[in-house]
Amino acid sequence: MDNLEHKLPNLSYAYLFGSVCPARGVGEAIIVPWVNKEIMINHLAQISKATIKGRHAVVIMDGASWHTDDIAEQFDNVSIIKLPPYSPELNPIEQVWSWLRQHFLANQSFTNYNDIVEKVCHAWHRFLECTDRVQRMCKRDWIELTS
Repeated sequence: MDNLEHKLPNLSYAYLFGSVCPARGVGEAIIVPWVNKEIMINHLAQISKATIKGRHAVVIMDGASWHTDDIAEQFDNVSIIKLPPYSPELNPIEQVWSWLRQHFLANQSFTNYNDIVEKVCHAWHRFLECTDRVQRMCKRDWIELTS
């Protein structure tokens, strides 16, 4: 792991950008020290690359300021569905964040930024290790676009 503390000495936060494919029970994620539109586009590029050829990824997003309408324009296999304001219960990824906090990240102390990143990576990988868990937690009937 690259030692980010030497490059960016004032790191205070770690953000997990995560996405899952309920049909396949897999996920993609990046951990970054800040959020912005460029990072969101990088995550969409990651999703685009992971999407099976001939398939199309639909990413459900809330109204965060970096979730702008144009972020998926450069990807021919990724589309965005934006949720109405104040409706996190409609986004399956919210269940994942809750699971990560309950099982790995709540009531933790971290020694430094790298420790935060390592523990978040560990939690994300533990979540993904059970395909059935990913599918069960993230599948929604209303999301099924094809039969």
